[in-house]
Amino acid sequence: MSDKIELSIDEANRLIEKYGSPLYVYDEEILREHCREVRGLLSYDRFVPNYSAKANSNIELLKIIHSEGFTVDAMSPGEIRIELAAGFDPQEILFVSNNITYDEMDMATKLGVRISLDSLMQLKMFGERHRGGEAAVRINPGIGDGGNDKIITGGHSKFGIPIEQIDKLLEIASDYDLRIIGINQHIGSLFFDTEHYVDSCRKLLKEAHRFRDLRFLDFGGGFGIPYRYRHPEERPDLHEIGERMDELIEGFMEDYGRKLMVKVEPGRYIVGECCQLLGTVTSTKQSYGEKYVGTDIGFNVLMRPVLYDSYHYMVTYNHEEKEETVNIVGNICESGDILARNRSLPKLHIGDVIGVRDAGAYGYSMSSNYNARLRPAEVLINRKEGTERLIRRRETYEDLLSTMRL
Repeated sequence: MSDKIELSIDEANRLIEKYGSPLYVYDEEILREHCREVRGLLSYDRFVPNYSAKANSNIELLKIIHSEGFTVDAMSPGEIRIELAAGFDPQEILFVSNNITYDEMDMATKLGVRISLDSLMQLKMFGERHRGGEAAVRINPGIGDGGNDKIITGGHSKFGIPIEQIDKLLEIASDYDLRIIGINQHIGSLFFDTEHYVDSCRKLLKEAHRFRDLRFLDFGGGFGIPYRYRHPEERPDLHEIGERMDELIEGFMEDYGRKLMVKVEPGRYIVGECCQLLGTVTSTKQSYGEKYVGTDIGFNVLMRPVLYDSYHYMVTYNHEEKEETVNIVGNICESGDILARNRSLPKLHIGDVIGVRDAGAYGYSMSSNYNARLRPAEVLINRKEGTERLIRRRETYEDLLSTMRL
C-alpha cells in the first residue's frame, strides 16, 4: 500500500460534489498502517505508543488509533474531553501541559488524568493544590531539531525544565511530598536526523536515574514525513531508531533495577499522510507577470504554508497535459494566503478540483473562522470495505452565529 492517499479524477470530483468544497478526505487503511509501523518501533516488552492528538483530534480518528493499541497525549482540557469521548480511559491520557492554570490542573486531576508539568513554577503550583500527589515532569535535554524554528522544542525554547534545574526540581517535589512518576521530553517536530533524537534519549536516561519513583519514560515524537513527494526527504529510519533505543533502554532498566513503561508520542507520523485536502478552483488571473490560480482553500482551512512556509505537494484533478507555472492562492484577505508558489502544474480552469497532499496533521486542527469563513467537512474512506462516511459535518452560518447570541 502507498504511504500517500491516492484519488482518481472521478473519485475526487464525486467526493466534492457529494460533501462540498473544501473537504478533508482520510484513508483508514493508511492510518492503521502507520499506527502499526510505530507500534513495532521497539522490541522492549513494556513499550506503549502514545499518539499526540494536537496533530488531529477528530473523534473517529482517535477511536481508530485507540483500537490500534495507542494511548494518547492531551495539550488542553478540550483535548482531554475529546479523548474521553473517543473511549480513552483517563489513565491512558497524559496531559502534557504548558502554562496552565490552577483550574486546569484541578480538572485533570479530578478526572484521573496524569499531568506532566513543564516548569519549576508549575510543579510548585501543582504541589500547593495537590500535596502528596503524583505527577510527571517534562525535561528539556538541551537538544532541539525540527522542520522549522517555530516547531523546535528542545534547547532554547519555552518548553520543559532544563537539565541543570533538576536539583531544584527534586527539592520542590520533596517540599510538597510529590512523587515524580514519569519524565518526558520532546526535541521538536518534523525531524529526519535520527542522531539528535537518539542523543536526546541517551541524555534523558542518564538523568532518569535520579528519579526513584518512576513508572514511565516518554521519549517524545516528532518523526518527519516526506512532504515533497516527487523529491521526497528521507524518512527517519525507524528501524535504526528502534534498534538503538532498545539497546539503551535495556541497559538502563538493568541499572535502574526494575522495568518501566516506555512511550514515544508521534502525531504527524500517524495522521499526516493518510489525508488529502480537496478544493476547487474559483478564478485565474495574471498580475504583474505572474499567474494566480484562486481556490476556496484559504489559510483558515490549511494554516501550515502561511505559518511555517511549509511545502505541500499539489494534485490537479483534470485531463490537461499542458503545464504552466502558477501561484495557488486562497480566498482570505491576506497577501500571505498562498498555498503554493511558482508551481509547474497542468493548466487549471474554474471549477477544477485540486488536492493538497499530506494534510492530515495540523490541517483541520489549526483551522479557523478567520474572515468569518466556514470550516470544511471531514470524510473517512475505507477502500478494503468500499465504504465512506462523514466524520465531521461542514459548518453552517448558524454555527458561526451561535456563540454570539445572548
